[in-house]
Amino acid sequence: MDHLVAVEHVSKRYPLDHRHVTALEDACLEIRPGEFLAVAGPSGSGKSTLLNLIACIDQPSSGRILIEGVDTGTLSAAEASALRRRRIGFVFQTFNLIPVFTAAENVEYPLLLQRLSGHERKRRVEEALASVGLADRASHRPDLLSGGERQRVAVARAIVHRPSLILADEPTANLDTATARQLIDLMRDLNHRLGLTFLFSTHDPRLLDRAERIVRLCDGRITEDITTREENDAQVSAIGL
Repeated sequence: MDHLVAVEHVSKRYPLDHRHVTALEDACLEIRPGEFLAVAGPSGSGKSTLLNLIACIDQPSSGRILIEGVDTGTLSAAEASALRRRRIGFVFQTFNLIPVFTAAENVEYPLLLQRLSGHERKRRVEEALASVGLADRASHRPDLLSGGERQRVAVARAIVHRPSLILADEPTANLDTATARQLIDLMRDLNHRLGLTFLFSTHDPRLLDRAERIVRLCDGRITEDITTREENDAQVSAIGL
């Protein structure tokens, strides 16, 4: 199998006032292991819908999505939840940290539903926090962390259970330029060093500049799927170099 995720002719429609609104239309997409892929487009273009479908949070109206060869449409709610816990990590623009938990406890949370010893959980948490440069902030609660540090904790939480895929929904939206660049560098480093697959939705040019591949959405349809190398070649060709 040469792809981690396959989106095959997927559409999503929502009922609204006795009619249906199409959020995604006939989307086809394959994601290979180790990719650093951006889904770009304006608000309402279908970015979050696509991520929610891949995350098994929602189901397609038509078409199918395969993760590691498993047709997610055939899974029960419990099986879909188990797949999310094992194979997918999440990074949200609002961090979604539990305020009364320390950084270490927030990172440990995804491991509590797995049958791991306390020693193994502690080891993985320490490893995850060290990988995002926050080993010395493990005992701090979110209110004592900066916005960038909170998002780093969120990244550590997303990778602690060793998923196949990290889904990040507008991860730099609430960060200033300097902090956003640090987060982008961190995710890129984890992608290179650990081989983690990242799929993120964004309209942030700072993040798009670092993506290896950009899928553009407009009005629920994929309008472009291009690697940055191809994009650069196209620009060079356009100016006659």
